[in-house]
Amino acid sequence: MKPVYFLSDAHLGSLAIPHRRMQERRVVNFLDSIKHKAGAVYLLGDIFDFWHEYRTVVPKGYTRLLGKLSELTDRGIEVHFFTGNHDLWVHDYFESECGMTVHRNISLTTEIYGRVFYLAHGDGLGTGDRKYLWLRKMFHNSLCQRLFASLHPRWGMQFGLAWAKHSRLKHEAQGGEPPYAGEDKEELVVFAKDYLASHPDTNYFIFGHRHIELDLSLSPSARMLILGDWIGKFTYAVFDGENLFLENYIEGETEP
Repeated sequence: MKPVYFLSDAHLGSLAIPHRRMQERRVVNFLDSIKHKAGAVYLLGDIFDFWHEYRTVVPKGYTRLLGKLSELTDRGIEVHFFTGNHDLWVHDYFESECGMTVHRNISLTTEIYGRVFYLAHGDGLGTGDRKYLWLRKMFHNSLCQRLFASLHPRWGMQFGLAWAKHSRLKHEAQGGEPPYAGEDKEELVVFAKDYLASHPDTNYFIFGHRHIELDLSLSPSARMLILGDWIGKFTYAVFDGENLFLENYIEGETEP
């Protein structure tokens, strides 16, 4: 069995991250290190800090990453791209040019080597924040997407990246990513437990979005992982057909 890899939340291109070139290089080096053995790679959202794909124009940059992902798919490795709350405006470029499979729904339930996985970026699941849910609905609205697409790419991309930068800096000014809130208050944990109660055959839940590392047993046959990020943690999950591990990639030291 060839191992299957999961990672999320690189936020490549963020104007609020000073080491963004190193960031992309590390993601690319990680993908290069697994290209001879991976069976599939799942990118669970917010790989880009902002992505808006026009009909004939795609965002500048990311050449090394997109080239490496194309190399993986050319080798026959499945690459699954999940839209997150930062990079949701994806159309057909990743599929037609890079060979990836794009998942636009809020989640995917799939079987991998006989185990049932519930995969999602995580935004919009279990949250009671009405303001956030309203914004999410607006961003996914086709009319709002068409209106934004009417902006010249120069202004549209500048606005999107500036918005994402402002959001990150504001988040950091308020103390950064909140720590794990516990099983009874962590929204994704509460969601997973509720879902498991009606879908007891689910073996693994894997989420991004929260930028924390979490490996939690939900039942004797079910576990939940939150993947951390590729900003400062450089964490990923790997499933070898029997076991699921949450790992840290240290360039030059760790062999994934």
